[in-house]
Amino acid sequence: MTDSKAASVSETLIFDALSDGVRRQILASLSEQGECTVSELAAQIDSVGRTTISSHLRVLRTSGVVSERRAGRQRFYSLDRDGSVSAAVRYLQRILDMAPPTDADPHLSAGTDDDRGELRRSS
Repeated sequence: MTDSKAASVSETLIFDALSDGVRRQILASLSEQGECTVSELAAQIDSVGRTTISSHLRVLRTSGVVSERRAGRQRFYSLDRDGSVSAAVRYLQRILDMAPPTDADPHLSAGTDDDRGELRRSS
């Protein structure tokens, strides 16, 4: 597999992992709490059960967004700051950097001054 194709597969895994609302809730919990067990995450996310949390963690771990640490029978999950999340941010930044500037004037508001529909400048 070429580097370009591997990067494309990796980006697909990352964005698939981030596309689910429950997985984003897991990531939010991990960012607030730091390292958590499945039980701790399940207590914070009441919309799904522990088994579903485990399934989502497997997707996040496989995509490189979350890392796992084992201590005896316990498994602790945390954000992998050096993994796929950083790659996703760099990917999005490259896209933003390549995008042409827009014609939108940030000083224009959505309101109009008169019946002709002319935009007014915000102060």
